[in-house]
Amino acid sequence: MNSEWFECKVRFDKTMETGLLKKVTETYLVDALSFTEAERRFIEEMTPYISGEFTVTDIKRARLAEVVDSQNAAADRWFKAKVAYITLDEKSGAEKRTNQLMLVQATDFRDAQQNLDESMKGTLGDWVIVSITETPIMDVFRYKKVED
Repeated sequence: MNSEWFECKVRFDKTMETGLLKKVTETYLVDALSFTEAERRFIEEMTPYISGEFTVTDIKRARLAEVVDSQNAAADRWFKAKVAYITLDEKSGAEKRTNQLMLVQATDFRDAQQNLDESMKGTLGDWVIVSITETPIMDVFRYKKVED
């Protein structure tokens, strides 16, 4: 079974550094098979971290080809990278580009580019980075197999 990535948004009261409560909306990424499972897993993951009530305000499919984690413990930001795979049409000789989106964990823009380059090292075909942009994603919840 192939799982998909879902971008989930949650709204809750967060205690700020000044001690004041402020309504905030945060975005997370969840690995799931369906919208229903994504919402269930997201609520399970968030419940221990949020005191009080919270509302899941949005769930949408994230069209990602891959999620690249960082080995650096300080990497606390997520960047969306658009990568173009380059192929040649043998008949016309024209160059064709196929774009895919990847999510890369990093500390900053340069680190994101380095992590993406590192993850793409074994790729057989030619590719180029089209763009890298920072996302509002706070964390990624991957599927964890539950033992019976």
